[in-house]
Amino acid sequence: MKKYIQTLKKSRLFWGVDEEDMTSMLHCLQARLETYKKGEYVFRQGQNIDQITILVEGKLLVQRDDFWGNRSIVNVISVGEMFGEAYIAPDSGTILNDVIAEEDSAVIFFDVQRILTTCQSACRFHSIVIKNLFFAISEKNRKLVQKIGHMSKRSIRTKLISYLSDEAKRQNSSSFTIPFNRQQLADFLSVDRSAMSNELCKMRDEGMLTFERDKFHLL
Repeated sequence: MKKYIQTLKKSRLFWGVDEEDMTSMLHCLQARLETYKKGEYVFRQGQNIDQITILVEGKLLVQRDDFWGNRSIVNVISVGEMFGEAYIAPDSGTILNDVIAEEDSAVIFFDVQRILTTCQSACRFHSIVIKNLFFAISEKNRKLVQKIGHMSKRSIRTKLISYLSDEAKRQNSSSFTIPFNRQQLADFLSVDRSAMSNELCKMRDEGMLTFERDKFHLL
């Protein structure tokens, strides 16, 4: 657990908590470390969640399969990101998606009630964590609205333009790397992979961009 303290300190949940206080905070919040091999499920659709989690190593995908096996990628979770906070309310119901390890990963679980309830030891940084949780949920909502913006575009090209433009702005560069391979990007945008690949090639031939695997450069 100690080797992940620096990663946790940089996460949204622990912004403002000093490194020397992290150990006591982890004990206060009953932190628990779990590891997952590539392809293993962290959570399954329909499961009840009563813990908040932070990815400290690896990469996770939040995805959903319909009855016929069509897959949609809802989100990608990178190191330092929190997930599960959308289901902490008593009436929030079961999780709507699967959370799967895209590569070997390590996840730290935190007891929700220990976060939301002030501890008996009057931990002086408890209020900071609660405030950070509120801001993190607000940030996740903003990202969801952003994805809806991509999805609302009518054509594959306009969906690609919307997504790639936002990534360029987010990374503050016309050259950037996306967290998806081709199939995952197609699943994220809910489009056919072959049609999307053809559209990318057309955009490249028209001088709009260049790309190699997950690396893009907008012209």
